[in-house]
Parts: sequence; structure tokens; C-alpha cells
Amino acid sequence: MPTSDIHPVSALSSPDAALIAAAQADATIDRIAHVKLSSVVLPLAVPISDAKVLTGRQKPMTEVVFLIAEITTEQGYEGVGFSYSKRAGGPGQFAHAQEIAPVLIGEDPSDIGKIWTKLTWAGASVGRSGLATQAIAAIDVSLWDLKAKRAGLPLAKLLGSHRDSVRTYNTSGGFLHTPIDEVIENAGRSLEAGIGAIKLKVGQPDWRQDVARVTAVREALDPDVPLMVDANQQWDRATAMRMGRIFEEFGLVWIEEPLDAYDAEGHANLARALDTPIATGEMLASVAEHVRLIDAGASDVVQPDAPRIGGITQFQKLAAYAEAKQLELAPHFAMEIHLHLAAAYPIEPWVEHFDWLDPLFDEQLETRDGRMYVSDRPGLGFTLSEQARAWTVGTAEFGKRP
Repeated sequence: MPTSDIHPVSALSSPDAALIAAAQADATIDRIAHVKLSSVVLPLAVPISDAKVLTGRQKPMTEVVFLIAEITTEQGYEGVGFSYSKRAGGPGQFAHAQEIAPVLIGEDPSDIGKIWTKLTWAGASVGRSGLATQAIAAIDVSLWDLKAKRAGLPLAKLLGSHRDSVRTYNTSGGFLHTPIDEVIENAGRSLEAGIGAIKLKVGQPDWRQDVARVTAVREALDPDVPLMVDANQQWDRATAMRMGRIFEEFGLVWIEEPLDAYDAEGHANLARALDTPIATGEMLASVAEHVRLIDAGASDVVQPDAPRIGGITQFQKLAAYAEAKQLELAPHFAMEIHLHLAAAYPIEPWVEHFDWLDPLFDEQLETRDGRMYVSDRPGLGFTLSEQARAWTVGTAEFGKRP
């Protein structure tokens, strides 16, 4: 065959070559065009008291303040996320979010990790925990909601879920301001609504009252109904050990926050000494703080709160660490977010049921047979209600709507 008749053949077909060329170009397919921040004050039906109130450290809680972030891209995709504060901090979260939000405009919404770091540096002088990361959390959750909606998937599926439902327990019916007869009625209604377990608040100045309340609920319910108790950090080490031993006979799923949230050594002592698992972590405000407790062996059940530690991006880092240590997971509050994150945790978790946030959204979560079910709606699966708009006390907008 004449040399002139030999034609080189590419190892790649034309479509493959086109894909490589596209990959070598800018991979950004969309950009953030508009950000709306809102401060929303949700009033509670009755003032809420746990042990922190009965010991005089806090006043009854009358409202929850939410920081809501709504993000829209040039292509018209939208995401909604929230953070929150109880008793104090809401205006501070809103103010800090306004300071850092301008750096979002023009960013690729899919680059969530990069954006989290950029937001952290935008407010670096106030640190990487507490109010600063809680302000970032609302934005971070919104970006994950947007990403899942773009994919047409529930967030749990985007993350890689291990299950389509999660064991659930109710907390909102067992606070200390509630008379014991009403607590028992609340527990019955929760179980009838498909919730699988009941958590009771303890930590009163008179420990006998704690024992009496737990005994009354245990005797009123089917013996197979799981029970947890939560002391909200109000025991000292000696009291926590004594109460832990008293409660051993009840076969509790866990004893929650028996000590100050940052007492790693004390929690570790309890975890070693008691058969009942120790749960803690809801008050911690960064992944680093959680890692310190985990490394100390301070808990059997980790209870991170995604809005408190910086959002879903940070929660995923912590979840990977906890799973490597073979710890159970029971995220605190915000079931609208945590259901998805718990569904994606390899070890069978729990998710906390609170009905307080129901008025903020048009959709509600389904509970049956002791479990909370992930919906087939994309993203988090929620849209803000007109009531949420009515409770809005401040807004700030950045960029331009597409």
C-alpha cells in the first residue's frame, strides 16, 4: 500500500475527543446570581422549660429565631437552607451572614466545599465555630438543597442513602414545664402518630422528681417502647454517676447531656462505668469540638447539629469520623435537614422529632411504624410557607435575580 494512502486513525472517536475538549475547558455550568437572607422569628405556643430553666441558668424559651438563605442561580435553580438560634444569637447570625454573603455572587453553586472555605475566610477574624459557622450553615444547607434539586434527587439519595427511613423519637412532648399526666398523653399521641420512641427531660433540682417522672412514663407505656432521658448538662460528675446507676434499671436507649457539654473526661468516665449509653454533642459548635469528645471516648451516641457546626459540609466530615469509630448517630433538632443526613449514615441512626418547625413549611414529614420517611421530593423537600414570610422580621438581598 502506498504511503500516501495510509491515514492515521485516532484512538478516540470524535464524540470522545469532544468530551475531552469540553473537560479541558471551564467546567462551570452555572453561577450564583442572587442571594436572599431572612430573619424569621417563630413564636412557641407555650414557654418551654428544661433543666437549665429549673436550675436558674436560663429563662423559659418563647421563640426560635431562624436565619434562612435562599440562593438562585443564573439558570434559575433555587435552594433553601436555614440555621437557627434559641434565646440569643439570632440577630448576630443574620448580621454576620450579611457581611459574608456578597462573596457568593458569581460562584459555581456546585463547588460547595470551596464556597464554605471562602465564606470562612471572609469572616476569619470571628473564628471557625459558634455564631460565625452557624451563619455559614444556612448558606451551606441552601447550596446542598440546590445541588440535589438540580440532580432531581432527594438530598439523602444525592449523599448516598443507606435507608429510606430512620428510627425516630419525640422530644417536644416531654419538657419539664409539662405536667406528668400531659407528658404521658403526649407520648401516647406521638406513638399513635407513628413515632417510635420517647425522650424525657430530667435534671431537676430534686432528683426524686426525675425518677418519679421516668417511672410514671415507663409504667404507662408498653414495655417495648424505647425511652431516653436528657439532663441538659445540669448534673455534676457525682450526681450524673449516681443518677446513671439509678436509671440503669429502666433500660434506657441513652442518657443525654448528663454533664457540661465540654466535659470530655467526665463524659468518658460515665461511658466506661455505665451500661446505659451516653449521648452528647448538640451544643458543640464545630467539628473540632466533636472530635475532641470522640477521641476522649466521651460518648456512645454522637449528636451533632448541622446548623450549629457549619452546615451539611461539616456534618459529613464529622459523620465520616464518627462512623470510623463505630459510633451511633442521633442528630439534634432540625429534622427537616437531619433526616437526610441520618439516612446516609452507615450505622442505624435515630432522628429527633420536633413539631415546632411545621408552620415554616408547606410540606410535612411522614412518620409510621416508628420511623420517619424520606420523601421523594428533590432536595430537602420543603418550600417556605406564607406563615414563614409573615414571621419575617428582616431581609437582605445580594446580586440580581435572573
